[in-house]
Amino acid sequence: MTTRDHMMRAALYDRFGGPEVLYVGEAPRPEPRPGEALVRVRAVSVNGGEAFVRSGKYRVLTGRRFPKRVGLDLVGEVAALGTGTTGLGVGDRVWGVLGLTSGFGSAAEYVAVPADRLGRVPDGLDPVLAAALPIGTTAITALRDKARLRPGESLLVRGAAGGVGHAAVQLGRAHGAEVTGLARAANLDFVRELGADHAVDHRAVAPRDLGRFDVVLDTVGTELATYRGLLTPGGRMVTIALDHRRPATTLTAIAASAVHGRGRVRFFSGDPRRPLLDDLARHVAEGTLRPMVDTVFPLAEIAAAHQALADGGVRGKYVVRVD
Repeated sequence: MTTRDHMMRAALYDRFGGPEVLYVGEAPRPEPRPGEALVRVRAVSVNGGEAFVRSGKYRVLTGRRFPKRVGLDLVGEVAALGTGTTGLGVGDRVWGVLGLTSGFGSAAEYVAVPADRLGRVPDGLDPVLAAALPIGTTAITALRDKARLRPGESLLVRGAAGGVGHAAVQLGRAHGAEVTGLARAANLDFVRELGADHAVDHRAVAPRDLGRFDVVLDTVGTELATYRGLLTPGGRMVTIALDHRRPATTLTAIAASAVHGRGRVRFFSGDPRRPLLDDLARHVAEGTLRPMVDTVFPLAEIAAAHQALADGGVRGKYVVRVD
């Protein structure tokens, strides 16, 4: 039997739909299993993947059991440790991203997370600012490991003002690349402030007029064949997104790229473990990656935070303060 002493506040929804289905209710507070840490969550960010799951587009995979939860990344403190958990201590300030198989649920007062999915937050970094950064691990993997970006190469970032994109612009600059960022007109100054050599309004310039690039990082998931055609000989393209209106079309384009044409499109979904989170912390400590928070929402306004992302135009990340 669950008592009120073992309950917590959490962002929930009882049916598929738009941001308006979200509300803050009560859920059982988890207990850490062996190898897990119980984290008292301070802040989370809003991610696009949550919206597609919440809408029901992937109900075949997620099932119809309600209530469901939202929240993919987190920043907080270790409140308790499961048996056999090593590498962390109670009170440690941590950040991380929930695993692909465990689903969402970090937008809550507490969450139990495998310890190897947590890293230590850099000293002195405010939790709200820190919450803008865990998704930056995706940009690290994309540019360093998948594309193997080298100094002096040209990099095109689609969605340069968004969560992964704004990190990729900064990291591309740190790699010594010539960075071109695509964004809407209102965000071009922001993209330049991140360090982009060129900021281009994606609605005003046709892809064919952008030139050629050694690396293309796509955070949108559409027109993959078109942007793949911009690669130089030996160029590499990485995408972290599917066109959620036609996901099969995106997967077909990725598969076809391995067979013919210029450059294979590499697709992956971020799933960081502690070493990658430690790399993220080093970038922050070195000043090559800065957290950029657009707007901070309290947990009670989780629906408004999701609506803001749906409306578009984010600069960095929307962050939800849980405490």
